[in-house]
Amino acid sequence: MLAHFRRVREDLRGVPQPEPCLAQLQYLEVARRVGGEPGDMEQVVSEWILQRPSKYLKMCRRRGIVKFFSFLEDREIQIGVFSDYPVVEKIAKLGLARWISVALCATDPEIDAFKPHPKGFLRACTIWAISPEEVLYIGDRFAVDAVGAASIGMPCAILRSRRALSSHNPPSSTSFICASFTELQHLLAAIV
Repeated sequence: MLAHFRRVREDLRGVPQPEPCLAQLQYLEVARRVGGEPGDMEQVVSEWILQRPSKYLKMCRRRGIVKFFSFLEDREIQIGVFSDYPVVEKIAKLGLARWISVALCATDPEIDAFKPHPKGFLRACTIWAISPEEVLYIGDRFAVDAVGAASIGMPCAILRSRRALSSHNPPSSTSFICASFTELQHLLAAIV
């Protein structure tokens, strides 16, 4: 069921105007594929993707992120999160909530589109009342994070392991690759 759920979400990335809303459609489509009820699908996903792993999140926090967020806070730079999954509880479990001024999910009614659709990126800009060029989006997937940001002219840093760095080229001139938050902090220190 979970494998089907992940595949469905990837398949729904190209749907700009989902009917019904994306939050419902993802479960309807999984139920259709596996022959179950949407409510049962939602319950399984909630338990095994959102709830059970949450107690382990802090152990999985990327090295250097707290120092990086403190670096941004010292420079009065706002931090937001935009994810294809619900983020508010995840941010709290990661111990990062104090730094976050905007928390958005692709299934929020105002967005209703998975990355790389630009709606979520633009929603953050609207909330902050700034243009996309004034935001640095940090992600880990070229095809959804960098492509989505690039579609509206938003710079993007992709965090990848050293091994993965050489296997991809950034999709635009406003995208670049970093191996860690520490490396990204060193790059930004020269300009902010």
